[in-house]
Amino acid sequence: MDALKFEHVSHSFGQVQAVDDLELSVKSGELVCLLGPSGCGKTTALRIAAGLEPLQQGRIAMSGKTVGEPNRNLAPEERGIGLVFQDFALFPHLSIADNVAFGLSRASASLRAERVTTALTQVGMESYRDAFPHMLSGGQQQRVALARALAPQPKIMLLDEPFSGLDSRLRHQVRDETLHVLKESGTATLMVTHDPEEAMFMADRIALMRAGRVEQQGRPSDLYFAPRNAFVATFFGETNELEGICVSGQVSTPFGSIPTSDMADGTEVSVLVRPEALRLKTPGSSEEPADNTATVLAARMLGRSSLVHLQLGDHQDSTAQSGVTPHEVQYQGHPLHWHARIPGRYLPAEGEALDVYLDRSQAFVFPRNITN
Repeated sequence: MDALKFEHVSHSFGQVQAVDDLELSVKSGELVCLLGPSGCGKTTALRIAAGLEPLQQGRIAMSGKTVGEPNRNLAPEERGIGLVFQDFALFPHLSIADNVAFGLSRASASLRAERVTTALTQVGMESYRDAFPHMLSGGQQQRVALARALAPQPKIMLLDEPFSGLDSRLRHQVRDETLHVLKESGTATLMVTHDPEEAMFMADRIALMRAGRVEQQGRPSDLYFAPRNAFVATFFGETNELEGICVSGQVSTPFGSIPTSDMADGTEVSVLVRPEALRLKTPGSSEEPADNTATVLAARMLGRSSLVHLQLGDHQDSTAQSGVTPHEVQYQGHPLHWHARIPGRYLPAEGEALDVYLDRSQAFVFPRNITN
């Protein structure tokens, strides 16, 4: 049984459709991320699940029980949920222990003390129980906010951009700790974020939203390696892009022809290629024929990988009909400037000529005559 389920949920603010027919479920022990750009409706969906926004259309169910439908909404405190927001919302006049105990007013004193100790220990903050929020760093305050949400032992945890206020180094550390705490607790979790890397790090499943609707949902690897459209492909990072026309089920590119699935001849298409899909080798170093050659414009070390700026010249495709390929029409006389991302340290000299090989599994073709 799903711990949390959205059934045909829609919500608007005046003329703005914030959430449009959302269908989504979260199972016990599963962490699902609502991902998308600002204004796509993800936070509104979370607030509807929490009972902070009255449900206008559809149904919200928790463990099979209806908690929200039009004109009937269970209050947030009656839903058995934990909430963590991006501003943490700790009470400055209460100690850390009292902050964590805030949602346990109905429990006995002994149970309240036990739950506080357990929750603070889970997040590594037990030694700070007598401190006050202003004495803590941002990362420590986030841990306390998580402990407060965990203390009532909710079946469902709702997180709204919980790491956005932390600097990059601390954000990586705290979200790693949070992931392990949530998994150990077995709590079903729905988390909102606009950061695709964070979603891929945290989530068992991702639901990517745009303009109130889910564009695609599935495992992080599904969205990254099998995007449904150009919006999904480009949301997860930089892509090299070119345009072409479908001819006999193929589109001409600087790397040879790429299949275009079931598109009709004459369909205008966009070809998106991830920088990591390009392999670079010194000319003559491989018996494998190169897909193209390129000149290095610049190379930069980015820590775990190197980014190489490449200039690709015109390309003659042997599959061309009438002697002119779609690529030539689009790019003749305009060499392409593309990026290749190479693991580790790889810094070829500016002006160096390299052979280029394309991993076609990371080249995506979508029609241009529809909204991507």
